[in-house]
Amino acid sequence: MRQFLAKGFDTRESSSNHGRVVGGLGRAIVMGDPPSGALLPGDEALAERFGVSRTVLREAMKTLAAKGLVVPRARVGTRVRPRHEWNMFDAQVLFWHLDGEPSDDFYEQLFEMRLAFEPFAAGLAARKASVAEVTRIQDHVDAMRGATDETALSAADLEFHRAVFDAAGNAFFYSVISLVGVALLSLLRRSSPEPRPEQVAAICDGHQRIADAIAARDSARAEDAMRDVIAVGWARVFGDDRPLG
Repeated sequence: MRQFLAKGFDTRESSSNHGRVVGGLGRAIVMGDPPSGALLPGDEALAERFGVSRTVLREAMKTLAAKGLVVPRARVGTRVRPRHEWNMFDAQVLFWHLDGEPSDDFYEQLFEMRLAFEPFAAGLAARKASVAEVTRIQDHVDAMRGATDETALSAADLEFHRAVFDAAGNAFFYSVISLVGVALLSLLRRSSPEPRPEQVAAICDGHQRIADAIAARDSARAEDAMRDVIAVGWARVFGDDRPLG
């Protein structure tokens, strides 16, 4: 394992000392340094490295523990938990993965989770969306069509999916939106070159089919259209030769 407290250790600035410690330690753990099962350095060493008080450090450790990344043990120290015990629905944990070089398995599991949740959410939205929510969903399709670059397209795309989750009316789905955000960021990082105008039009048309099905209260069609949109994103990351699901 690399020297965890080496000069190059990431302590990028955050809005607070607490956030700086959480970000620095969390990002390092997700990147595998220190690895699962390893003990973190002692409180004194970490407090000195980050330039924070013991109180700030303890609160940061509580936050990391809540994310499933570490577990404190009396008279033993704080140990990094196995990767499969991390809270992968936590937005920070997901985005820390993108700070490194996520494996193909990470992206595959990410899209599999989307496939498990989003089509059903679209079907619920078709049954439960209010008139205002239907309008909001359509507005985000229009914003996608009006996007001037891929970053703006992805931002509008994320808001579209957020609106669908909202229209589904299930509070548990709100925890899933981070999965969509990371998936869309992965398109910016891994798909190359930037989609051509006809590809952007096809992406927008796919989202339009979801919006139209929701407006028509057609749950089955909304679910199918959402599956198609997720499959298009998958193909942009992996190509057409690797099936999804």
